Amino acid sequence: MLKIFAMLGFLLFSLTMNSAVFAAPYDTVNNPARSLADRERDKTSKPNIVLNFSGVKPGMKVLDLFAGGGYYSEMLSYAVGPDGQVISQTNAVYEGMTGEEAVARFKDNRLPNVSRVISEIGNLGLKEASLDMVVMVLVYHDIYFSADYWPKVNRDNFFRQICDSLKPGGVLVVIDHSAIADTGISAAQTLHRIDEVFARQDIESAGFVFDGASQALRNPDDARTLSVFDDAIRKKTDRFIYRFIKN
Repeated sequence: MLKIFAMLGFLLFSLTMNSAVFAAPYDTVNNPARSLADRERDKTSKPNIVLNFSGVKPGMKVLDLFAGGGYYSEMLSYAVGPDGQVISQTNAVYEGMTGEEAVARFKDNRLPNVSRVISEIGNLGLKEASLDMVVMVLVYHDIYFSADYWPKVNRDNFFRQICDSLKPGGVLVVIDHSAIADTGISAAQTLHRIDEVFARQDIESAGFVFDGASQALRNPDDARTLSVFDDAIRKKTDRFIYRFIKN
């Protein structure tokens, strides 16, 4: 009898673990497979709110654009489930900064529904009408960033690739550090921020329909005058979250 109870207990535990691995979007942050470092980041990134706002669902195919170390790629993996797919994309510059973290995260096919892709902005290699959602977390301003080590970006070509890769009704989610109002793209160069009003108009002009905003990552104490890498404001910046639909 004890053996029967033990077997039933093991089966129940196994079922619980399996359901946790590919959980609903609102459960992904509690997945037992997530690292302590990621859970610590949750305190300032609030991914539970972000993922639910995005509308990601099981079975979707999602692109995590400039995914860096893959923090969001992993949670998206759980959210879309075994019938979904996540493309965790990065480029050579980001790979130099966060590649080791990404390699460790995806080692030994740990997240089997995630494809890791290294490609450049000018040719992302996306298939037409293949994606349900594109997520850009704290990287939209890089379209307007310029430096010797950063590839020059053709803004129109970039958005054309994103728009073409999304299915009709596909979703674009953009999170970024907010700059002082009416500064356009100027803060992207020095502070790694961008004017949120400009961002909305820019993305709308690229063929997307604004579908809402979340206030989850707002910080009214951020004067928006410091670089996002300044220790005084790092991980505490005032951030906007926008959701768009492919027109």
